[in-house]
Amino acid sequence: MKEKEDKNRVCPVERAGALDTRFRRFMQSPKRILKPYIKPGMQVLDLGCGPGVYTLEMAKLVGAKGSVVAADIQEGMLQIVQKKIQDTPLEKIITLHQTSRQSLNLSMKADFILAFYVLHEIPDKENLYKELYSQLKPGGKLLIIEPKGNVTKKEFGNIILQFKSLGFHSVNCAKVFFSRTVLLQKSE
Repeated sequence: MKEKEDKNRVCPVERAGALDTRFRRFMQSPKRILKPYIKPGMQVLDLGCGPGVYTLEMAKLVGAKGSVVAADIQEGMLQIVQKKIQDTPLEKIITLHQTSRQSLNLSMKADFILAFYVLHEIPDKENLYKELYSQLKPGGKLLIIEPKGNVTKKEFGNIILQFKSLGFHSVNCAKVFFSRTVLLQKSE
């Protein structure tokens, strides 16, 4: 049981600096990872945004006519993002949203959702997967990136199967250093 609890443990705000390093941005480049999927004017969701490593790049890619919802369960992570965007043009593009343990509590219809190193932390995966499906527009895409150290190949395969059972299909996507990745598309 302890192993399962550790896998579902949310990265604490005190470790936010470890998530936003120059090395990580080099090895897991937000621009390289996101540019093929995010276009100007899109509505996107950064699920488990943490300190905003990918949120800021998403906002740059959607531009002034798009929008980004940066969602996290921890108020402290959202405060870090707020400090980064305060008094910048990105402040008008990014909406900060605190989720609950039971629900995303969102009513948006996104063109694209990023779930970067977050699904393994969620205890009620089945409910979350259904919510993510409902948050996407028909034809919308969900990019899932999970750490190899926390998610086995078999577990990742099960994640993909669960999403496919909801009406997603797999699309090719780029590899991400030390990660398991899949790009899923909601049926139209």
